[in-house]
Amino acid sequence: MKAVKFILSLLFGLMFINAGLNKFLNYMPMDKPTPEQMKVFSAFSELSWLMPLVGAVEVIGGLLFIFPKTRALGAIVILPVMVGIVAHVFTLDKSDMGMAIAGVMFVINLWMIIDNREKYKHLVS
Repeated sequence: MKAVKFILSLLFGLMFINAGLNKFLNYMPMDKPTPEQMKVFSAFSELSWLMPLVGAVEVIGGLLFIFPKTRALGAIVILPVMVGIVAHVFTLDKSDMGMAIAGVMFVINLWMIIDNREKYKHLVS
């Protein structure tokens, strides 16, 4: 079980590091956006600081998520980005593959949060 958790955490972290670095370096080609997606992208371009912030959170959260000692913090750091991804995919993207990937990633994130719930008790008390 420990090996499965490490492999899933490694893949999860690497996916977020890759997505975050892409926001700075733009090395992955993007499909032509739909009109609805263009509205979102134009809104994001109005807030010039938003994408670099999301990219930095993805890279930092992905790095934290990989290592067992910092995984609990990484899961919390990534959670708002993950909620945004799920909301975007289920409202605008609606592709079966996007929904499947976002759903699996969200479940992995929740699993790590639940698995590390003892570490969060100090924050809630």
